[in-house]
Amino acid sequence: MITVGSRVTLNMPVIKRLERAAVTALEKTAEALHTEVEQAQVIPFRYGNLQNESTFVDYSESNSGKVSIISSTPYARRLYYHPEYKFNTEENPYAKGRWYEDWISGKQKDFCKKAFEKFVREEANL
Repeated sequence: MITVGSRVTLNMPVIKRLERAAVTALEKTAEALHTEVEQAQVIPFRYGNLQNESTFVDYSESNSGKVSIISSTPYARRLYYHPEYKFNTEENPYAKGRWYEDWISGKQKDFCKKAFEKFVREEANL
């Protein structure tokens, strides 16, 4: 019979650094997505309230691995879920409903994954 033993030593300072890097990378990823969507000019825009003042990144639960992009106007939900509306395209020529769809399942679906990987490497100095 062969007996094998092993010993594992965790480098807690490095683990803590990686945990902090992941939280910061998550926050930066959400901010990058917010900026990307705004620059793509897909959010309906008439006076700028929805896109500029009323849409923001909420970091309050980032330590738990969750960030949210919040649109706080009462009409944001109605506009988002009704792509059949005829949106004003003077300010944002690509304005439409479901404006996050390209980043959820469309041509930009890997944006957040790639951004997060990049930010983790930067923050953790990998």
